[in-house]
Amino acid sequence: MPQSSHFFDTLLQLMRLLRRSYDARAEAMGLTLSRARALTTLSRMDGTTQAELAAALDIEAPTLKRQIDALERAGFVERRPAQGDGRKNALFLTPRGQDSGIVDFTRRMRADLVAGIPAEDLAVAQSVLDRIAANIARLDRP
Repeated sequence: MPQSSHFFDTLLQLMRLLRRSYDARAEAMGLTLSRARALTTLSRMDGTTQAELAAALDIEAPTLKRQIDALERAGFVERRPAQGDGRKNALFLTPRGQDSGIVDFTRRMRADLVAGIPAEDLAVAQSVLDRIAANIARLDRP
């Protein structure tokens, strides 16, 4: 148990450090990790609905709504009526969102985080994290 306790303490510390570092670096762009993640995902799904984007991000729709509201106020995103269903809005990157450089910034940061780690080690780490995620999902099932 002590080894798994240390593992999870380290994992939680990594998550805090990642968020702090990312937020500090993205602050100049007016973004947080959560908002940048929404923008990066939207860049691959331009024109998607809020519900579809929330599903892709694996977050609740109300959480995403607050992020999209902030991104819209900052001029990164715009809502337009969805084709074929006037009750829904489609989300689009504005020119500012497209030119923000956040996708390149995120790609560079991800590369910097794993610099010097052999691909085999990353594959093992990914496998372990995937197994932990599956265990959490199993435990959370009713």
